[in-house]
Amino acid sequence: QVQLVESGGGLVQPGGSLRLSCAASGIAFTVYDMGWYRQVPGKQRELVASITSVYSINYGDSVKGRFTISRDNAKNMVYLQMNSLKPEDTAVYYCNAVRSLRAKKYDYWGQGTQVAVSS
Repeated sequence: QVQLVESGGGLVQPGGSLRLSCAASGIAFTVYDMGWYRQVPGKQRELVASITSVYSINYGDSVKGRFTISRDNAKNMVYLQMNSLKPEDTAVYYCNAVRSLRAKKYDYWGQGTQVAVSS
């Protein structure tokens, strides 16, 4: 059974920091591309950051220079360090694991963790 479990969300003041963690189980973690997405009510889910199985990294334009994604293959973990948080970063953050194998796509999501940035 595949599980992606996010943690680390919460309420933080503008300018503060949070570190999100995602623990993966039930997948061959090292061959999966991992990502963090976020969603606010009424809007589409958007990419925050992604890190591929070969450590190629991509960030959404709104978080470049403030957020850092990393992974620890030994622990089956992916992290999102969020600095200089802004109210517009408020959203539910989701962990994603994806790979393609023999023309089939394997795509898994966590349950999400709420991040609220407010004074």
